[in-house]
Amino acid sequence: MKAVMQHTSEVATPAVDLAVAGQPVRRKIQSVERALSLLELLAEAPGGVRLNDISNAIDLNVSTCHHLLSTLLDRGYVAQSRKDRSYFLGNKVLELSGSRMRQFDLADLAMGALRTLNEETGETVHLAALQGDELVTIAMLDSLHAVRVVSGHGGKSEAIHATATGKAMLAWLPEGEIERIIKRRGLGRFTDKTITDRETLIEELRQVRRNGFSIDNEEFQPGVICIGAAIRDHAGAVIGSVSCSLPTMRADEPRLLTVENAVKSAVRTICENLGGTVEPDGDAVHGQ
Repeated sequence: MKAVMQHTSEVATPAVDLAVAGQPVRRKIQSVERALSLLELLAEAPGGVRLNDISNAIDLNVSTCHHLLSTLLDRGYVAQSRKDRSYFLGNKVLELSGSRMRQFDLADLAMGALRTLNEETGETVHLAALQGDELVTIAMLDSLHAVRVVSGHGGKSEAIHATATGKAMLAWLPEGEIERIIKRRGLGRFTDKTITDRETLIEELRQVRRNGFSIDNEEFQPGVICIGAAIRDHAGAVIGSVSCSLPTMRADEPRLLTVENAVKSAVRTICENLGGTVEPDGDAVHGQ
């Protein structure tokens, strides 16, 4: 961190004299301006951007640019592709951009669809979101059956890789962000079916994107199967996920298909309530 500070110390740019307008003189912090220019560049790029291209685009020497990127990477505002080492916006930016959504409470917005899902399936329903690297359950409706899944009432979980809600959201994050979360949180084991191998999990997430839903096959709780799908805004950014949990005794193939369709329908309704629609297995479609 000291090395970063040495290369990117906060240097004030010349003050702009606003005395004519009777306003106080304002000074700008150069390192903050550079970081913001870097983020704005990545936001406008259709794909990842390499270090030298970033350096040239914002007229900054490569060393200083690299230190800025390293700081932003460490904080989650920037992510990096393992394939070509290019940089793109990280999940922390998505978290900030979702602050407007949080102001009107995703749980309130989604509750109608959650109740419908609960009534149609009779099973336990969860609404979850990512807070930084942590999976947080923000709403839950209990099963209507006598034999039901009991999974607690909300709170944070270390099982982002082992739950349907967690995998549904992970699948739609940028590749570099997925890698950062795996590295930071690890792949802990909860049952003998928990995926603890990185390559296996990455392939599982590819399946989630292809199918439009995730599945937790006794990976978090023995005897429990969950099906989930991601809630994405009109631009396709992940802001949450919905899942439906049922005991394996009721999880035959026809039943699972019914639950899968009901979960995807609930997510579609929630996305429409957000002002647009995102097909669980497709691209964003802007609302009117």
